[in-house]
Amino acid sequence: MTGRKCPGCGLISCRRLIATGRRSTLAWKLEKNLPQLSLHSPIGDLTVSEEDGEIVALDWDWGRDQTPTPLLLRAKTALLDYFDGAPLQALPLRPRGSAYRQRVWQTLREIPAGQTRSYIEIARIAGGCARSVGGANAANPIAIFIPCHRVVGANSLGGYSGGDGPMTKQKLLALERGGKI
Repeated sequence: MTGRKCPGCGLISCRRLIATGRRSTLAWKLEKNLPQLSLHSPIGDLTVSEEDGEIVALDWDWGRDQTPTPLLLRAKTALLDYFDGAPLQALPLRPRGSAYRQRVWQTLREIPAGQTRSYIEIARIAGGCARSVGGANAANPIAIFIPCHRVVGANSLGGYSGGDGPMTKQKLLALERGGKI
C-alpha cells in the first residue's frame, strides 16, 4: 500500500488499516474515488460509499469527501431513521467478496431485525463452518445494512469488528429489540 493513505486518518501505514485487515478494500475505495457521504450516529461517525448506483461500503469514520448523491442521501436517511427505531430501509447493495462470503452475507440479510442466529446456524445454511462465517462477518464491507451484528456465538455474544467492537454489537441488538442507544 505504498503511497496510499488511510481515508480515516490520512496516514500511509495506518495501524487501524492494517489491524482490521481492510487494506485491499480501503485501497480499492481510494483508487476508485467513490462517492461517499458521512453522518453522525449514536455509535460513532459512519461513512457510506456507492459505486454505479449501489452501496458498496459502510465505514466507521468520517469520509474525506462528501458527495450527496441521491442514493447516498437515501442511505443516510435510512440509517438516521434506523437509529430512531424504524426498520432499516432496503437499498441496492453490492458488497465485494468471494462467492462464499456472498452466500454468508445474503443469509445474514434474511435474519429478521431483533433476532439473532449463531455462527453455526449460518454455516448450516451458507456452508462452511462457524469460523469461516466469522471470517465472512469480519470482512463484511457494508455493516448494519448486511447485519453481521445479528450473528452470535453458541454461548456468547461473539465478536464484532465495527465501531467499538462487541459494545457496538450490543447497542445495535438492543436498538432492534425496541431499546434506545
